[in-house]
Amino acid sequence: MTRSANNKTVLALIGAGGRGTQVILGMKQHTAGVEVKYVCDVDNERGGSVISELEKLQGYKPKRETDMRRVFDDRDVDAAVITTPEHWHAPATIWACQAGKDVYVEKNVCLSSEEGRKMIEAAARNKRIVQCGTQNRSADYAFSAREYIASGRLGAIVTVKAYCMLPGTREWILKPDSPAPEGLDWDRWLGPAEQVPYNVSRHRAWSDWWAYSGGGAMSGDASHVIDLARMVLGDPLLPNAVYCAGGRVIFNDRRDIPDNQTVVFDMEKYPISLESSQYGNYMYKTPQEVRFSDKFPEWRNNATRIEIYGTDGVMFLGRHGGGWQVFGQDWELLAQATGYFPDEAHHRNFIDCIRSRKTPNAPVEQGVLSAAMINLANLSYRSGKRLVGIDPQTGAITGNPEAAALDKRTYRTGYEL
Repeated sequence: MTRSANNKTVLALIGAGGRGTQVILGMKQHTAGVEVKYVCDVDNERGGSVISELEKLQGYKPKRETDMRRVFDDRDVDAAVITTPEHWHAPATIWACQAGKDVYVEKNVCLSSEEGRKMIEAAARNKRIVQCGTQNRSADYAFSAREYIASGRLGAIVTVKAYCMLPGTREWILKPDSPAPEGLDWDRWLGPAEQVPYNVSRHRAWSDWWAYSGGGAMSGDASHVIDLARMVLGDPLLPNAVYCAGGRVIFNDRRDIPDNQTVVFDMEKYPISLESSQYGNYMYKTPQEVRFSDKFPEWRNNATRIEIYGTDGVMFLGRHGGGWQVFGQDWELLAQATGYFPDEAHHRNFIDCIRSRKTPNAPVEQGVLSAAMINLANLSYRSGKRLVGIDPQTGAITGNPEAAALDKRTYRTGYEL
């Protein structure tokens, strides 16, 4: 159904943590005619503040719910905003599409090739708009960077270096199992994942476990950098091969997730390398005063920059604001464009596409390809730091049976894809 721009758009928030609160309030504040009917979370400790803020903005309280399926059954709801832990992203997106809802889903959008394929199928079969939470795809400076590269002024692309070198980490101590806190539905929180006793180290540090994520630095942050690099390079298909080295470098604790990963993607015409790490406070993300101004980052210390080397110059590109600059011989500045943090534009694009039925800036097909880059890097690491071959057309893993087996996630009864 196509809605006119004057019709209201009714949203439901699924997962009321910090990021979910930011996203839903942004959509409500940045676009006219948006109402939020539900705030859904399995933890009663979450959602109170966003419900209060939404009540101030729209004059009535959203309903609190714990089961997303009851939300999806409500025909008033036009779209779901899915900001759960990552192991829920694919099942929740598929359920929402099957219920006739459009979807905004945070990154990383999926944790396996099967999840990605079924998300794409669900969106297409049910004719749903799915916008991925890779907001750089709504940044004006990302479009101009892509146009500059496509024009040939950077020359032939030789190599691409992507960075997500986040500052600091701390030792991780696995807490003992304990009863689930009152107000938390632990079984529903686990959802498709294996049934295990409650543990606060799983609940509050879920991004440190392969069962629930692709890793805090990799899946939560490096996914943005890889997605932006793919966008400005014209959205290439998957690599021919991926190799990932690294490990727990700073603290040899019991975490599943490494704190240092170096990845090389063979894109056939050029390699893309990715440095994903957590150490050293001399590296930092683009500061707020740069993200919301016409300034450029100090590229040498910028933790999330992209360097694109062509035969005629090198482009430095910022993530989440920061713009881009191109330098030539003797560090001559050849071109540049400033850039702002793109959340507002990305939220507005999603609501506009719900109403117009146009393809959003971050469609599920591209979100799945960018997620696959991160997931394949992790599979290389988890299979003993061995090369993973890929068929770029189908995404099939070749030459590494252990990686292929790890890519096949299992789902509990009642939570199958």
